[in-house]
Amino acid sequence: MRLTIAVILISTLAFSCKNGKNIPDVSNIKIDITTERFDKDLFAIDSNNFAEGYQKLETKDPFFSNFFIGRTLNLDPTWPRDTVLGYVAQFTSAYRPVYDSAALVFNDFSTYENDIKQASQFLKYYFPAYPIPSKIITYIGPLDGDGDLLATGEAFLVGLQVHMGRNYSMYKTSFVSETYPGYVTYGFEPSYIVVNYVKDAMNDLYPEKEDDRPMIDQMIDKGKRLYVLSKLLPYTEEYKLIGYTEKQLKDCYDHEAVVWSMFIQNGTLQATDKDVIKTYLGPSPKTVELGEDAPGNIGSFAGWQIIKKYMSNNPTKTLPQLMATDAEVIFQETKYKP
Repeated sequence: MRLTIAVILISTLAFSCKNGKNIPDVSNIKIDITTERFDKDLFAIDSNNFAEGYQKLETKDPFFSNFFIGRTLNLDPTWPRDTVLGYVAQFTSAYRPVYDSAALVFNDFSTYENDIKQASQFLKYYFPAYPIPSKIITYIGPLDGDGDLLATGEAFLVGLQVHMGRNYSMYKTSFVSETYPGYVTYGFEPSYIVVNYVKDAMNDLYPEKEDDRPMIDQMIDKGKRLYVLSKLLPYTEEYKLIGYTEKQLKDCYDHEAVVWSMFIQNGTLQATDKDVIKTYLGPSPKTVELGEDAPGNIGSFAGWQIIKKYMSNNPTKTLPQLMATDAEVIFQETKYKP
């Protein structure tokens, strides 16, 4: 019986290797990342002696305590120190309910730290020269401000206020929805922390630039990023990588030919008008031509499928080589037609 089970397991493993994602073994790549809970330290300061408490926090973490004042809260560095610290104290008081909710969701951050470590292993595997940050810093920032940021060579900064779960009551308020509409807050889930980390790393490796290239070139560039993202996060569901719901992505695959025909029939592949390109690339609630339920950013989906076909035809090409390959070369060689 044991022999039979062993044979079945071996067969199953062999099948997975042949028909799976061909995920490389990165377990031996050592990653040293620690997590600092700035959010806990900040909200633990005694409100009756806030100035002294924040001074201790500055001694403990001079990098982020200053970053928090200048960048997260966007306070003027020329203000008197008493004024600055008074504002920080007011923010801490006002955001106490947000912190209390975050403390429940993120009481134990180890799961997300491990996700980031694993993603860092894949980053090192595919991009060996990339400098992995040495620490993760969690914080609570304004609900209408920036979310996660990658401070190159220093830390990955996780704004917990934008990862509270899509049903968090504050996301439904007009105050927040004016900055982050519902199709954006849908991705405000804890599991998206690692996705944002890798996206930030990708932008660090290959900064995105606004240009006047035809839309098809920009679609292919977006597709490259999504393809690389899928390799760096091989265990993450595809719909999270592009920011769709699971059903939206399934519908896109089910109607892949219709999506492509839209671009052909509209004659927009060579468009350079920024307003036209914005309609199909980047976050938006829907693609009107395809119906009320069709997601936005449909050009990135199509570009992703082009890259998948291109890489299936070029299996030995590395991810850096893919990123360096001209979009027109990819388009002409692939002859994509779903």
